[in-house]
Amino acid sequence: MLTDELKQTIQQAYSSLLESKGLTARYGQRLMIAEVARTLTARQDENQTDTEAPVCVVEAGTGTGKTIAYAVSAIPIAQALEKTLIISTATVALQEQIVYKDLPDILRHSGLSFNFALAKGRGRYLCLSKLDSVLQDNSANAETMALYPDELPLKVDTQSLTVYESMLTALAAGEWDGDRDSWSEVLEVPVWSRVTTDHAQCTGRRCANISQCCFYKGREQLGKVDVIVTNHDLVLSDLALGGGAILPDPEESIYIFDEGHHLPDKAISHFSQFSRLRSTERWLEQGIKLLAKAAPKLGEGIAKQLQPLPKIMEQIKDYLEMVFTSLESVVSLEPGKWGGLPCHRFTQGIVPEGLRLQALELASLFHKMEHSLDLSCSLLEEAMETEGHSIAKGEAEAWYPALAMLKARADSNDSLWRDYSRAVEAEDPPRGRWVNVVEGAGGSLDFEVASSPILAAKTLSHYLWSRCYAAVVTSATLAALGQFQRFAMRAGPPASTRYAIVPSPFDYALAGELHVPAMDCDPSDPDAHTEALVAMLPRLLSEDTGSLILFSSKKQMEAVYEGLSVDWQQRIIMQGSYPKHEMLRMHKEAVDAGEQSALFGLASFAEGVDLPGQYCTHVVIAKIPFAVPDQPVESALAEWIEASGGNPFMDISVPDAALRLVQASGRLLRTETDRGRVTLLDRRIVSRRYGQAMLDSLPPFKRCVV
Repeated sequence: MLTDELKQTIQQAYSSLLESKGLTARYGQRLMIAEVARTLTARQDENQTDTEAPVCVVEAGTGTGKTIAYAVSAIPIAQALEKTLIISTATVALQEQIVYKDLPDILRHSGLSFNFALAKGRGRYLCLSKLDSVLQDNSANAETMALYPDELPLKVDTQSLTVYESMLTALAAGEWDGDRDSWSEVLEVPVWSRVTTDHAQCTGRRCANISQCCFYKGREQLGKVDVIVTNHDLVLSDLALGGGAILPDPEESIYIFDEGHHLPDKAISHFSQFSRLRSTERWLEQGIKLLAKAAPKLGEGIAKQLQPLPKIMEQIKDYLEMVFTSLESVVSLEPGKWGGLPCHRFTQGIVPEGLRLQALELASLFHKMEHSLDLSCSLLEEAMETEGHSIAKGEAEAWYPALAMLKARADSNDSLWRDYSRAVEAEDPPRGRWVNVVEGAGGSLDFEVASSPILAAKTLSHYLWSRCYAAVVTSATLAALGQFQRFAMRAGPPASTRYAIVPSPFDYALAGELHVPAMDCDPSDPDAHTEALVAMLPRLLSEDTGSLILFSSKKQMEAVYEGLSVDWQQRIIMQGSYPKHEMLRMHKEAVDAGEQSALFGLASFAEGVDLPGQYCTHVVIAKIPFAVPDQPVESALAEWIEASGGNPFMDISVPDAALRLVQASGRLLRTETDRGRVTLLDRRIVSRRYGQAMLDSLPPFKRCVV
């Protein structure tokens, strides 16, 4: 429970921080502090079951000061409970802000005593064993590279070799910690990929370089801190590995998911599966060659385990060819409905009987392959741990990553094809299953077979909510149309979850205006709507130094730009012309120089873009940002909603669009002194029956609806 002592610690920390920084208390911030504190201490209350983690979902408007609210309440509680506080974000920008600005500021001004660290996955750290192999031109390493020729060139060029030698020198001199992000120069993906590793290939504590391992040094540091800052992807990766592989055990952790509205989609993406048929055939062929070289070097015990594999792998290739032929009769090679390469989605996730039986055979073969490789890897692990083993330790270390990579790929394919082999009529909700036509090696076409949950609710319930000690999910956009049903359906938090909306300190009615001008068309007539935008934008933007114009369609954005006069085109910085960070820099530079500048952007500019003051006094939204259900997961979800008696448009499209509209409108006011207006060039907000609910979900700007 929330003891008087903890209450006093939290209150004192908050008061000290405000006083030290000369700030005044914000009502919404105080409400959020109380909500977080009550939730994180609820597990000690009598009404909280041992199997149900206390969770709160808090929508906190822009300017609330979410980081201060959850930090000053959660840090002392986590310390009192002897749990690790894990703060997870969706974007690098917020992660860096928390690590380099917010937490140091709280530590300096609140009177709280705590330490913190940034957690990264193995892929961000140098693998010393891989570096050694590259520099020594180790034959096993060369064979490992050949396993994925589509990903890396086979030869290490002179320029890359110079980089690797510089890395070794910097490590030896203590001038570099092996973190990719702290290397002084940009490292291209092929260069870095050769000298990093993943969970499957890492030999862990058995590695000869474990005492100098950059990743394990970073991981050991995580066990000594009160607060870990990381990202949603790494949290999900750790949970998928069983928890405790990278981060502390979930049962010993309190999670704060900032930018929490991204969590369900991140989970869906992370737990989806896919395999490309021709690419799989190629790495199987490379694997057969690798095994032929590995067996005589690794002794009789390994050779016995590896002996049946080439035949199994040849059988897999034969079945993959049969599946390819089957898919040729299923998947139309005509361009997809929305353009691009073809895609075939299986209705209700049900795979045809013939393909299902082929998938069952493939799953069985991949399982046999994985089993043999697992036994082989176990023998190599034993050799790395045992003195005088029949397999030389050096050979075991050299060949382990290659066999482990094959094992991981076999296991992944086993899981995918086993999923495709199931009779799924009773699934609720069904998984999305589809086949993409993709460009393969040499410009040839390949089939990418994919499967994914269409909702993250069961996944998050199994991996996260049922295991963590407690959790807080927060964002400025969690409630759709003023309610949390959308988030609950997608994320599946416990039934006892607490939900709250805390207000922003902004005086929206005084600081901003929502303008819906008169128009004689709407986006249902795209050509007429584009012509109207071309005619209206010069007048709408004439008095604004800095403005942001948001489009839902790249085609319309480019058409509007082409339709404007050359004079106006010179004032516009359009997405696609420059990288996002360069666009923002150019825009701010122009505004600082007193010049008029307008940013043309798509969905990525409607979230996470911070343009305070004169950098953005006018946000123009071309149309209500309805998403076209052109992706397989979205289409499968809509199909399931309809089959369950719901209305996909009202149940999915409208709430999703309302959230995106709130996010887009949120680009206007970034500080309490900002002023400006939002213009929506879509009359459906007032002419359609769903429009009023959308209007009411927007910040309470002064409204001017003509």
